[in-house]
Amino acid sequence: MSNYESVLSAAAQLPVDDRLRLIDELASSMPDDQPPQLSDAWLREIDRRSNEIDSGAVVTEDWADIRARLFAKHGVDGAN
Repeated sequence: MSNYESVLSAAAQLPVDDRLRLIDELASSMPDDQPPQLSDAWLREIDRRSNEIDSGAVVTEDWADIRARLFAKHGVDGAN
């Protein structure tokens, strides 16, 4: 079993709130100069949503507010 598979297996055994915290920590640790490779479909979707924001067709919210609301909704500690 590879190191990746071992880590993935161990992470899958964590309680949901710990897995969510782990996802958040891992995402936060990604270097800015190494963005993920996105498919053409995702790039089109990003463009569509960006255009909606730029045109004022949608109202945005602060990420901190969204994250806190979702964590509270699902009973996850550490929303801040």
